[in-house]
Amino acid sequence: MSTLDSTRVETVAMPARSSAVGRLLDYAELTKPRIALLVLFTVAIGYYLGSDGRWQPATLLHALIGIALVAAGSSALNQFSERDTDARMHRTANRPLPSGRLQPGEVLAFGIAAGGLGCVYIAATVNLSTAALAATTLLLYTVAYTPLKRATSLCTAVGAVAGALPPVLGWSAAGGTLGEGAFVLFGILFLWQFPHFLAIAWLYQDEYARAGLRMLPTPKPRVRVVGLMCVAYTLALLPISLLPSQVGLAGHGYFLAATILGAGYLLCAVRFWLCESKRTARGLIYASLLYLPLLLLLLTWNHFQLLR
Repeated sequence: MSTLDSTRVETVAMPARSSAVGRLLDYAELTKPRIALLVLFTVAIGYYLGSDGRWQPATLLHALIGIALVAAGSSALNQFSERDTDARMHRTANRPLPSGRLQPGEVLAFGIAAGGLGCVYIAATVNLSTAALAATTLLLYTVAYTPLKRATSLCTAVGAVAGALPPVLGWSAAGGTLGEGAFVLFGILFLWQFPHFLAIAWLYQDEYARAGLRMLPTPKPRVRVVGLMCVAYTLALLPISLLPSQVGLAGHGYFLAATILGAGYLLCAVRFWLCESKRTARGLIYASLLYLPLLLLLLTWNHFQLLR
C-alpha cells in the first residue's frame, strides 16, 4: 500500500471514529448520568443501613450494576416518550432525540433492553424481591409518571414515589426486612423531592407550559403559592428526617445534625416563598442538592458509630 493510500484510509477512518464516539456520548446522555449517580448513592446508603453491618461487597456491586441498568433504561424510555415536548423547550432541545442525533427506534430498543436486562440481572444475582421493586420503579417512572406530566400536576407525587424507592432497593438487596427503617428512608426521599422539583418547575414554568407539561398546579400559579407548597413540604420533612434516631438507625448526633440541616432547607424554602424569584428558586434547588447527600452521609456515619 502506498503512502497516498495510507493517508486516504486515515482520512476516511477519522470521521467514522469521531462519529462512533459521538454516538457513545449521546447514549451516555440518554442515561442522565448525574441523576443515575444520585440514585446509586442512595442505593448504597440503603444497602449499608439494611445490612446492619453484615454487608457483602459482591452483592452490593451486583445490585448497583443491575439498578444502574434499570435507571439507564428508565431515562431512555422517558426521553423516548417526551421527544416531542423536549423539542419545544430550550433546556432540552439539544438532547439526542429532539436534535436528531439518535432515532426513536434505537432509543426505544435501548431503553427496553437496559431496563429488562437490569431486572433480570438483579433477580439472578441479588434476590427476587429487589428485582420486583426495580421493575415497579421502572414502570412507575415510564408508564405512570411520564404520561401524567401532560395531564396533571399530581404527576410529581407519582414521580416522587419512584424517586424514593432506590434506598429501599438497596435495603432489600442487603436482605433486610422492609420494616420501619426502610419506610423512614422512603419518607425522607419522598418529601425531599417536592421542594426540589417545584422550584425547578417554577423556574422553567414558561417552557413547561409551552411544551404542554403540567408540572405546577396551574400554568400560571398565583404568587407565593408554589413557595408556600415548598415550605409545607420542608416542614413535613423535618420531623420525618429525625425518625432514624427513633427507630435505631442513628443516635443523638444524627438527630442534632438533621435538625440543623432541616432548618437550613426550611429557611431556603421560606426565602423562596417570601420572594419568588430566579435567585431564590435556584437557592432552594442548590440547598436541596446539598441537604440530601449530607443528611444521608451523616446518617450512615452515625449508624456506623452505633455498630462499633
